[in-house]
Amino acid sequence: MSVPSDRKYLETHEWHQLDGDVVTIGITQIAADELTDITYVQLPKSGASVSAGESFGEVESVKATAELVAGIDGKVVAINETLSANPGQINQDPYAGGWMIKVKVSDPASLDKMLSAEQYEKLSAH
Repeated sequence: MSVPSDRKYLETHEWHQLDGDVVTIGITQIAADELTDITYVQLPKSGASVSAGESFGEVESVKATAELVAGIDGKVVAINETLSANPGQINQDPYAGGWMIKVKVSDPASLDKMLSAEQYEKLSAH
C-alpha cells in the first residue's frame, strides 16, 4: 500500500497536508483498514481551536472508537460536512474525499516535526 508523499504523518495515523497556511487533516488508509467500517465521525465546529498532540474528535467503527489527534496548532476553517451523512467515505477514499478538517495553521514549520511518508510507512509496517 502506498502512502502519499505530499503530506506529513503522526504515529497515531493522521495525515496533514499543507496548502499555503491551511492544513487538511484526515486518517490514513492503514487506520481506516484497521477500523473497518466507519459508522460515525465527531469533528469540531468551524472556528474551534486545535492544538498539536491534542484530540480534535473521534472516529467510530463497528470495531472500535479512535481519537483523532492534531499535529499542529491552529483554528478550524472547514469541516467535511459529507462525513456526517456518509462516514464510510473515509474507508473508501481516506486521502481525498475522506478528509476531516481544514485548519489555518499558526506555524507551518511545525509540520517539519512530523513523520515523512517513508518514516510513517516504516513505522506502520508490522
